This record gives sequence, structure tokens and C-alpha cells, in this order.
Amino acid sequence: MPKTAGDLWGDIVSWDNLVAAYMNARRGKRFKPDIMRFHLNWEEELLNIHNHLIWGSWQPKPFSAFPVYEPKERLIEAPHFSDRIVHHAMHRVLEPYFERRFIHHSYACRRGKGTHAACAAVQKLIRRAQKRWGRVYVLQGDIRKYFPSIVPDILLRLVRRVIRDERVVDLWERIVRCCGPTQVGLPVGVLTSQLGANVYLDPFDHYVTDDLGYGLYVRYMDDWVILGPSKQELWKLLGHLEEWLQDNLCLRLSKYGVYPAAQGVDFAGYRTWSTHILPRKRNTKRARRRIKRLARLCALRCDKQEALRAVKASFWGYTKFCSGATTWKKVDEETLG
Repeated sequence: MPKTAGDLWGDIVSWDNLVAAYMNARRGKRFKPDIMRFHLNWEEELLNIHNHLIWGSWQPKPFSAFPVYEPKERLIEAPHFSDRIVHHAMHRVLEPYFERRFIHHSYACRRGKGTHAACAAVQKLIRRAQKRWGRVYVLQGDIRKYFPSIVPDILLRLVRRVIRDERVVDLWERIVRCCGPTQVGLPVGVLTSQLGANVYLDPFDHYVTDDLGYGLYVRYMDDWVILGPSKQELWKLLGHLEEWLQDNLCLRLSKYGVYPAAQGVDFAGYRTWSTHILPRKRNTKRARRRIKRLARLCALRCDKQEALRAVKASFWGYTKFCSGATTWKKVDEETLG
């Protein structure tokens, strides 16, 4: 395993890193009111952040919380823009030290990964398993309320395995304990939370692949699949992994099951077989509802045309990755425009 990293504080609080973090934080959002206000005096604002970090007086501001209902109901907690700069500054420096420890088949919130790569990996592993065993079974699990269940003490202990600079760990601790010293969970929608979520399940990844020897394993955030030759073996493994997650990470499973790979693996937004990949049914239904609603509004309001084109373009991009031409054609024909 790589050695722990020290003396990173200077890299995080350096002026060049803060400027780069500021540019990353405003990318694609520079016309939002709070970001435009910050930009009016951005050098002075960055200097203020820099001084608070140097003197150890920086504290995260309260989050702006709002619910989202797709694909499922969640509470998103958005940090203040100036705090986002600190998160980006940390992420730019720290991510490489964790990245080299992560397993290859972990696909969420990592450069060069994502849902498409996750589905392609599942398909490749199914083909490999079919050559080895013929009939392949899938063990699939999902963590119950993952982000709200992350225990800060455990996360910081895992962080210290990699980062030995206590000033850096102290800064991360201020972020994860911003809602209270005994509060459990990480805020959804925060860049450091995404990195922390991958760090938190990294021991599980290595336990499955290294200690137990199940190399046909893929994880996308809190959703994971393991391929095996028999239902009995995978059901037994499931019971063991449930205990391990509870004992070591204080996590519980919400959804799980063992089924033949021949029925398709519903994972990372698509349904995957060894021969083809199809759109997920509920994603198609959701897109169809949105497109129909916007098409009805377009008949009454001209200003909704751009929104309709954007939604249709997004769904076209989603179906383009897989064998979704027929699905796209049907949805498109329903709302020509």
C-alpha cells in the first residue's frame, strides 16, 4: 500500500491552488447571483479565505438545503460558494493520494469513470464469468441511507491512514462535523462528501476483492454487484457481508438479492446483459413524463421550447450509450418538436 502523505497543508492553502479551486467551483455556474457577487472582489474574497485558513479560524457556513425527488427523494445540502472553494482546494490536493488506493472497479465520482464505464465493466465481467462457469449469478446490494449513515469518527480514522498532516485532517473534521460533534452522516451535494463516501467504502472494496477473493465485483457509490457460480454461495456471502458492514462501518443494506445474470443486471442507470445494454425502464418512464409535460406547455408557452429541446437532448444522450435507438424513437415520435 502507498505510504501516508504529510506536509500537504501548504499545498492546500497556497494562492495558486485557491485560485484554481475558485475557477473549478464557478465552472458552469458563473452567472448565478452569489457567484457574480463573489467575482466582483474575488481577489479580496480569496485573500480572506486564505487568511482564515492560515490562522485556523475558518469555519464552514450553514448549508442551503433543498429537496430533490428524482430519481428518489433526497435532501441536498449546498455549501456557501466560498466554502465550495475550500472543498475544491482540498479535493485538488488530496484526491490523488486516495485515488491510487481505490480499486479499479469503483466507478462513482472519479475521473474517467462514471455510469457508462460501470455498465461496460459489468458487461465485461459477465462475459468473463460465462466463459469460466457457464451459468452466472449476481449478488447485488445497496446501502440503506448511505450518506446519512456515515460515521465521522470512522471516516476520519480512514482518512488518517492516508493523510498524516493533522492540519489537513482538522480542516476535514470541521467540515464533516459542521452539523454537530455527535452528528452522524455527510451532507449530500458536497465535493468532499463524495470523496469521503468513496474513502468510507474502500475497506469494503478491498475486503471483497483482496481478502475474500471475489474479483468479479463492481461498485458505483453505495450500489454494488458480485458475480458468482451459484446462488447458494452468493446467499451465504451476502449474510457474511451484511455482518461485516455492520461491525466495521455501521452500515446496513436496504436492497439486496441474488438472481441469474441472464435476466439482466439493473445497475448504474442501465440494464446490462452480456450481449447488450438497455435503458432502465423507470428512467424511460420518467423521461417520457417530462417530455410529454413540456410538450403540452409548449403548445401554450413559447418559452418552454428550449427546455423541451434540452430534456430531449439529455434523454437522447442517455439512450445513445446503449441499445436504446428503438426506445428513443418511440419517445421522440410521441412529442415531435
